[in-house]
Amino acid sequence: MAFDEEMTCCEKTILSELQGAWGLLRDAVAESQDFPEGRRALFQIDEAMSWEIVRDLRRMPAFLLVVRNICTMGEAPQEVMDYIRYVDEILTEVLEEYPQ
Repeated sequence: MAFDEEMTCCEKTILSELQGAWGLLRDAVAESQDFPEGRRALFQIDEAMSWEIVRDLRRMPAFLLVVRNICTMGEAPQEVMDYIRYVDEILTEVLEEYPQ
């Protein structure tokens, strides 16, 4: 029986960076008072950060797309849109590094 090995330092770093980016996005949405669609966006962000999605990162881009659409249609503040781009950049890097 084979045992799973602990992730290397680099894997932990990129995944921590991804988690941090989602956290920054969540904070920006939660703090934006002028964004009426914020609650919907928060729900999708929380789902994207859930254990089930983190265990299968290939599902995460779909959640990011939903968040982007909600924020675009709801005219979210520029700061929120900047954090969406930041999450997208890191997520793209993670998926290129670890395609499985």
